[in-house]
Amino acid sequence: MSRHWFIPSSPRIISVAGLCFLASTVATSMSITASAQDRPPVLEIPEALASGEAEMKPYKELVEQADVKFEMLPIPGGKFLMGSPEDEDDRKEDEGPQREVKIAPFWMAKTEITWDVYDVWASELDIFRRKALNLKSSPRDAFADPFNISQPTKPYTDMTFGMGKRGYPAICMTQHAARTFCKWLSAKTGRYYRLPTEAEWEYACRAGTTTAYSFGDDPDELEDYAWYFDNTDEGYEKAGKKKPNPWGLHDMHGNVAEWVLDQYDEEGYGLVDGQLANPLAIPTELYPRTVRGGGWNQFPEDCRSAARGASDEEWKKQDPQIPKSIWYHTDALHIGFRIVRPLVEPSEEEKAERWEKALPIQKERVTAKK
Repeated sequence: MSRHWFIPSSPRIISVAGLCFLASTVATSMSITASAQDRPPVLEIPEALASGEAEMKPYKELVEQADVKFEMLPIPGGKFLMGSPEDEDDRKEDEGPQREVKIAPFWMAKTEITWDVYDVWASELDIFRRKALNLKSSPRDAFADPFNISQPTKPYTDMTFGMGKRGYPAICMTQHAARTFCKWLSAKTGRYYRLPTEAEWEYACRAGTTTAYSFGDDPDELEDYAWYFDNTDEGYEKAGKKKPNPWGLHDMHGNVAEWVLDQYDEEGYGLVDGQLANPLAIPTELYPRTVRGGGWNQFPEDCRSAARGASDEEWKKQDPQIPKSIWYHTDALHIGFRIVRPLVEPSEEEKAERWEKALPIQKERVTAKK
């Protein structure tokens, strides 16, 4: 498609003083992550408070200084059969073996993260508005700003590729970029956000069902719930326009495929064998990692609840940089993400060893000014 082409931009130039500041900033952000005693105060939203699962309610998260909100829905804890049965139509070998998994309660974004929310971080819109409108910094900004400083370098093209921006799902980011966004949002709100695990994603997508889709087995009904190859005009659509699943989540099938935390294994679930509660395949390699849900340019079978996708180096094929960007997958116009917030926030040690661990460590290329 012609919309895939882009014009390379010049690399970011940073002075020696800037390098020292960047090093200091990275150290600061690391200490923020590591220290449980030095945490951002929580942005008060009464509906977001819950001391147990029974108290969990839907709430609207606010991104300060940006006039942006998005909805989070409570997902009850429970057990489910992860993967697809061997007799499911269009089943692939990587969807098994099917096994029972226990999932702890969490909140999940009602829709995929849209450009309205993503660009507040990626384009430093909150910092710009604070300066332009002379807005007072919140008590959380000192914690969040370091993650703005480590934001993506300037994109080489319009990352919407002309498909629409306001209200549309953000796309083309790497898993690293989506993870960094979650760290920024956690600091910006004082609530802990991350990508879902593959198990959490499928559990939420199924919403208590055992059929191929959350609405049943008939792909002819997909039209009412998803944007996919047969009903899109060569692009994604605004988030939340199709029918939700039984738990109120929109676009779990189609529109854009969604990043999860896990490493992908083409042979199935061997990487989490024996993990029967909150399983996670901690990434140890950059490729492939897992995406779920299917995208606007994929077929009905790719949008099934158990269908799995894998990231590929070809998603960076048109990136002119050497080394290639750690932030963008310019050739992955069908990839986005949504976020979760666990009811019980893990300790800083647990985050470092499990929920936020991913190897190899991604580092931005820096060019010093002579």
